[in-house]
Amino acid sequence: MSDVYIMDHPLIQHKIGIMRDKATSTKEFRDLVSEVAMLIYYEASRNLPLADKEVDTPLVTTTVKEIAGKKLCVVPILRAGMHMADGILNLTPNAKVGHIGLYRNEDTLEPVEYFCKLPSDASDREIFVVDPMLATGGSAIAAIQLLKNRGISKIRFLCLIAAPEGMAKLQAAHPDVDIYIGALDERLNEQGYILPGLGDAGDRIYGTK
Repeated sequence: MSDVYIMDHPLIQHKIGIMRDKATSTKEFRDLVSEVAMLIYYEASRNLPLADKEVDTPLVTTTVKEIAGKKLCVVPILRAGMHMADGILNLTPNAKVGHIGLYRNEDTLEPVEYFCKLPSDASDREIFVVDPMLATGGSAIAAIQLLKNRGISKIRFLCLIAAPEGMAKLQAAHPDVDIYIGALDERLNEQGYILPGLGDAGDRIYGTK
């Protein structure tokens, strides 16, 4: 079974608290999405493999560490995942970026794919799939399956808020994918939204509701 990491850092909890407030402005909400994603990613990247590299300092030649292999790729689930990717790229600006487009059918609550574009060498990279909300789990499960269908195996999933139902379904569907969660909430309501949650992350990021 995959490992689940629920963030307990005071900065993450403080910033998520601001995001939950419906009075928080679109700009502030958008900025906070990037900031919290960056903090979660800091924890999610803790166990990346390292390799030795020789460099010349102003004084001597020494051995330093660098991330091993083909390195990193961030894959946001469109559209709300884009601003999480922005925060991650602040820490690792040379990471490549893929995109998966999914939307939720509001009648069935099931994900529908409409776009998938990945770097040609994605299967050699450490992949971080990002989406602000892990509600029913359908979008995350579908996105990760798309990656696996393309031969990608080194996958982590990052979200800001999760419902227990979605977390359990994602673990069951992809027991090899570790999950990093900003805050684990109480439950889903009848419409499949997380409670207490923070509303529709995409609408709040883009000011569309």
